[in-house]
Amino acid sequence: MLGKMWRKDIARNKLITAILFMFIMISSLLVASSASMLLELFRSVDDWFEKAGVPHFVQMHAGEIDQREMDGFSSRSELVKEQQTVEMISIEPDHVYFGPSGESEDGSVMEMSFVKQNKAFDFLLDLNNKRLDVLPGEIAVPIYFMQQHSLELGDTVRLAKGSFSKTFTIADFVRDAQMNPSIVSSKRIVVSDSDWETLKGHFDEKEYLIEFLLHDGERTSEFEQLYLASGLPHQGTAITYAQFRLLNALTDGVAAVVILLASVLMIVIAFLCLRFTMLAALEEDVYEIGVMKAIGIASDEIRQLYLMKYRMIALTASMAGVLLSLFAEQAFMANRSLYMGTAEKNALSYIIPLLGAGCIFLLVMLFCRLVLRRFKRISAVEALRSGSTSAKGRMTRLLKLHRSRFIPVNIFVGIQDVFVRLKTFGLLGFVFTLCFFLIIVPVNFLNTMKSPDFMTYMGAGRSDIQIDMRQTDDVAQRYNDMIAYIQHDSDVEIYAPLVTSSYMMRSDDGVYEKVSVQTGDFSLFPLAYLSGAAPATNDEIALSYLHAKERGKQLGDTLTLIVAGEERVLKLSGIYQDVTNGGKTAKALLPYEAQSVLWYMVSLDVKPGVAIGEKRAEYAAAFHPAKVTFMDDYLSQTLGSTISQLQKITALTLAAALAIAMLITALFFNMLIVKDASDIVIMRSLGFSLKHIRLQYIIRSLAVLMAGIVLGTAAAGSLGQGVVSMLMSFMGAARVEFVVNPFVAYMLIPLILLAVVLITTLFSSLTITATGKSAVAAK
Repeated sequence: MLGKMWRKDIARNKLITAILFMFIMISSLLVASSASMLLELFRSVDDWFEKAGVPHFVQMHAGEIDQREMDGFSSRSELVKEQQTVEMISIEPDHVYFGPSGESEDGSVMEMSFVKQNKAFDFLLDLNNKRLDVLPGEIAVPIYFMQQHSLELGDTVRLAKGSFSKTFTIADFVRDAQMNPSIVSSKRIVVSDSDWETLKGHFDEKEYLIEFLLHDGERTSEFEQLYLASGLPHQGTAITYAQFRLLNALTDGVAAVVILLASVLMIVIAFLCLRFTMLAALEEDVYEIGVMKAIGIASDEIRQLYLMKYRMIALTASMAGVLLSLFAEQAFMANRSLYMGTAEKNALSYIIPLLGAGCIFLLVMLFCRLVLRRFKRISAVEALRSGSTSAKGRMTRLLKLHRSRFIPVNIFVGIQDVFVRLKTFGLLGFVFTLCFFLIIVPVNFLNTMKSPDFMTYMGAGRSDIQIDMRQTDDVAQRYNDMIAYIQHDSDVEIYAPLVTSSYMMRSDDGVYEKVSVQTGDFSLFPLAYLSGAAPATNDEIALSYLHAKERGKQLGDTLTLIVAGEERVLKLSGIYQDVTNGGKTAKALLPYEAQSVLWYMVSLDVKPGVAIGEKRAEYAAAFHPAKVTFMDDYLSQTLGSTISQLQKITALTLAAALAIAMLITALFFNMLIVKDASDIVIMRSLGFSLKHIRLQYIIRSLAVLMAGIVLGTAAAGSLGQGVVSMLMSFMGAARVEFVVNPFVAYMLIPLILLAVVLITTLFSSLTITATGKSAVAAK
């Protein structure tokens, strides 16, 4: 009997049942997919790091190294399991030619380091996560360049400098656990041992990675203090195992969290849709409910009949979502699979998505129980007498047709009905608000990341050109020559020399830690500070958000640094945002010593009308081997992978939101038209044509949609920015302000949503003819 009831109910409400099924299935799909993405992301990172033998502590260093001192330190320390020093040959991008294009990499922001395969640990892996074995004449290129230039196996890479030229054949592509992400502006390229020795004879710029594998990775911080206190080389950035994990998980981690947030919005929409459907079903079945109550069937028993129907829909939809997530996994995880590989699946790989779908099922059933509590409030007598579970609204007293002298009748009737049934139409408006929010937040975030203003979240003020000089024997002299050159360049409007040096900072418990502090004039290319301002005197310091959070510092607190061999107490003047260098940087007006300098930098703006590309080329030739970067290129190259992922997510959320808008509009107006059947007959008898009645429904949808767009825009600018800021705070940007494209955000997207809703409403209103006839027949 129950099966017969369900079949008849589904046959009578095919569209409603299908839409409910779709919403629950998509919610289950997104939850299962995002949970699986996060699980597989961390499993893949762990598996990859284990095969690569990632070091626990790496000290980058430019300058000479005494390996005997390093060996002595390692043998004396009980923390060190193994140590190796990796020598890298740094080759300028303008000497490197990828593929048959004949154009060099001049203009690339990536620092290219040619290395041979390591012997002890920190292995460079191929696309199967196996150790690379490169033969003479062959080369293995990072995945980053493979994507940038659409490289394939068998393509060539040519190195040319003066009379020297050598061509390699690409034999494989590199997964490098240290330098894989595009946000890391250094890349290791692998050649054979013999070819590396050849290159060493023609390219003399070197850099070292001093790497340590520890017995206990949990004691990395303790080892870092020990290393710094030893006086061993440290002219460069120090990076730990935890930072390598964060950098590699960043792009796909953000994607997974964004999908999870989208799934939460989808669940809310599914519940709203479910509530409306259930209430409409109760309204339609009120006579039958009244009869059942009159003959003595208890409210709980009647409720169970309805629950069994929704239980069946929720269960099948949730399972369908899980099955679809298995097929969608490749699309969601393509970037992760390429950059990290895929860990072998275990039981958790299937249990976690099932648990996610199970949560959706349980939430749906709980929500159904809450909605169906109103069975207890339905009186059998009232149900049989009035045929309704609700009363008319009171707004009819305020909105009278005879009071409208300027608004056309059909427009007035449509708007009036929205106010009269504000609770009913409010549900549709809330869904439209969520749909627009779901579209506009990813679009605005994507536009923000592509904007040149995003530089301010990377700890640097916006400028046209940035020039970086790394440590070499004569770097101080070359830096002074460069400043003199720029100072006398009439094309330069403004410039700011900045020097980043290594200082020792004393923590509150008396332990000294190494920090990188940038010095210079910070008023020329200012940052937007979260709180406070840039240091204005030599007894002030500014910290990045993550740095201040880690140390528990607030404005006005003091920090102690070792400057010129003496302790100096500095007052915290400001906290800024920075997603570079692990999000832990500082700025101060301090004297620096040549031996403690990590790198030199100049930011500059050229005068209006000056070709930035030509000026960049001029400086690249004049200041060689300094890295001269056009800052718009820097953003696109370093954040390219993240932007690409975000573009895919934006396209997905746009398609999902438009589908939701279409489905909920179709569901809402089909049910509304059935419910309004008797009212439509009365309007037809009063002389309203079908065209006029359809126009009234279109006016209703337009009014509700416009309200949803306005509310969605306001929510995106407040709640949306808050959610994005929360996500970005883990990277070091705690307050993201959207850069909005007015044409896209305020015209194009609203027009697309408007077209979808209007077309769907029009098609739904075509059923009015049949509704009217059936209503007349019933009379």
